[in-house]
Amino acid sequence: MKLLPIAALAALLCSLALPTDPLPAPQPAFHCQVPCGIYGDKMRIDMMMEDLATIDKAMASLRAMDAEENPSKNQMVRWVMAKEEHAQHIQTRVASYWLAQRVKLKKEDGGKEKYLAQLTLTHQITVAAMKCKQTTDAGNAATLKRAILEFKSSYFGEEDAEHIREHHGDGHK
Repeated sequence: MKLLPIAALAALLCSLALPTDPLPAPQPAFHCQVPCGIYGDKMRIDMMMEDLATIDKAMASLRAMDAEENPSKNQMVRWVMAKEEHAQHIQTRVASYWLAQRVKLKKEDGGKEKYLAQLTLTHQITVAAMKCKQTTDAGNAATLKRAILEFKSSYFGEEDAEHIREHHGDGHK
């Protein structure tokens, strides 16, 4: 019986341990930033509100579990992960959609003030989402909701808001 040299054996074992595709190709997240015009601003607000609802539910569930005598660690971890994921969705959507593409300085009267107000509100949304990651304090979720709704009011003019209410409903007044 012929024995393999140690170096050949080590190389064979290492090749078996390596994955065939060591680095999978990154998948695009959310919006590709191509000016295609197919994404709706109202839907982005709806998505942030849906993420917020999940954050609210996760926080409430975690607070309830914390009061239990023997809470399920697995369920707690899952709720924390869901809360973090949905807060991150909001932060990413604000950065990659609203700030990168939609919030713009307009030349019209009051354009600079509106622009600065929207920048301030998107910053407040981002910070509130970060604080939602850090705690289960319902006050942080309330601050996030207020900031999203204020941004919505600032971004959509009264005519836009009326059009949205008439044609799409408005479940988060």
